[in-house]
Amino acid sequence: MYEDIRNNKIKTGVIVFIFLVVIALIIYYVCMAFDLGELSIVIAMIFAITSTFGSYYYSDKIVLSANRARPATPDENRKLVNILDGLMVSSGLEYRPRLYVVDDPQPNAFATGRNPKNAVICVTSGLLDMLDYYELEGVVAHELSHIKNYDIRLSAIVSVMVGFIVMLSDWVSRTLFWGGGRDRDNDSRGNFILMLIGLLCLILAPLFGQLMQLALSRRREFLADSTSVEFTRNPDGLISALQKLEAYSGTLKSANNATAHMYIVNPFKADIKNGKKKTNLFSTHPSTEERIEALRNLK
Repeated sequence: MYEDIRNNKIKTGVIVFIFLVVIALIIYYVCMAFDLGELSIVIAMIFAITSTFGSYYYSDKIVLSANRARPATPDENRKLVNILDGLMVSSGLEYRPRLYVVDDPQPNAFATGRNPKNAVICVTSGLLDMLDYYELEGVVAHELSHIKNYDIRLSAIVSVMVGFIVMLSDWVSRTLFWGGGRDRDNDSRGNFILMLIGLLCLILAPLFGQLMQLALSRRREFLADSTSVEFTRNPDGLISALQKLEAYSGTLKSANNATAHMYIVNPFKADIKNGKKKTNLFSTHPSTEERIEALRNLK
């Protein structure tokens, strides 16, 4: 576990550095395309540093806002609050995560935050309605595992930064196709650079985002499942919960491609072939069948 925590911290630093460089290069070339001269590098660095700082320190707020989450209350969500209070002792976490709820019928959950001190566990209303006490306990323990392992810092930062790069790429492309840039004859080189960068961003941004998410190896879900069992001493609760989550066929409306990897199960239901869910190289989650089999082997 300690090795995974150390690796997650290293990956976070690498991803933040890559994000800083990519944003700086994109903004620099866009500024050059608009003939801003020597100001281009200054604008690019200010924009890159500001966006990186905001993405790191406000990643949890951005993710919660994107998912339209609201704070859980002791009166309305007593069972959830009691489960978290009970798991705080067995998890060994020093700081109690904040609880949030997304109003959606799909049963699902995720954890976010830049560190355990600023962590959040968010569940859907469908999860609260569908699961019994021990099943919900297994899911909350799974999310606590992500917090303890520092998975949340890595996944939240990747979600925000990848989403930002995709939006920036979209803006560059729109600027290109809607006639952005200067119309003077001596700006043809700038327009060509804008066209090239816009096209490359449009094509490569989704792939870049997918590769960044795959840096969060699917192994972390198996690790969180096994750590959850350490906290609860009850693998049957999480097994039953995963079966119910897998059986639900609806899609989580507030989810998007940038945050899909954060959930306990993929919020977008995979294609079905021959009665089995397909898992491929670019899947953000291991198959539920594999996770259940691994949990049964712990019994």
